[in-house]
Amino acid sequence: MKPDFSKNNGLLSVILQDNQTDQVLMNGYMNQEAYELTVKEKTVWFYSRSRQELWKKGETSGNYQHVVSMCLDCDQDALLIRVNPEGPTCHLGNVSCFDADFFNFEVLEKTIQDRMEHPKEGSYTKYLLDQGLDKILKKCGEEMTETIIACKNQDRAEIIFEASDLLYHLILLLNQNEISLSDVKNKLGERHGKKQNYSERSDIQNW
Repeated sequence: MKPDFSKNNGLLSVILQDNQTDQVLMNGYMNQEAYELTVKEKTVWFYSRSRQELWKKGETSGNYQHVVSMCLDCDQDALLIRVNPEGPTCHLGNVSCFDADFFNFEVLEKTIQDRMEHPKEGSYTKYLLDQGLDKILKKCGEEMTETIIACKNQDRAEIIFEASDLLYHLILLLNQNEISLSDVKNKLGERHGKKQNYSERSDIQNW
């Protein structure tokens, strides 16, 4: 990459994005030295316009931003960095500087993974993990059955409620088997655009 530091008083506009959840975390600025330090250390550095100095994100809080990939825009003067954040990114203690209420399936998966690595007393996830695989399988079966019944009854609110329970238990089951949402997405990506030959397969292998 060749960032263009000839514009914007020698600064690049930089967006940090969570590599796992896709959540936009913060916006900052880099001069050439901050950029070079970021590339070298694979940890994000910024340039403070107010203090007129370099600063390493997380140096005070410990919430470092570990670089996964970097991508310049078409004008070479704005940078998107996908990171694995080590704790909250926002200085106010929020996950993101933009939207503390952001949610998607990756956020749910990240929460489940955190509970798996750092069990929290009283949490439902810890209870299921303590009960073991058979309990999780049973719950997946129960939630699938309840979702089917809700669909049969054409109860929209109940369908949403039961489907939410089903997706939570399914993501937990996948991660207990060391399968991530990314693994599933990659498989779906392989199938995308392929024509299904229904005469050869009864299950869905391609779209």
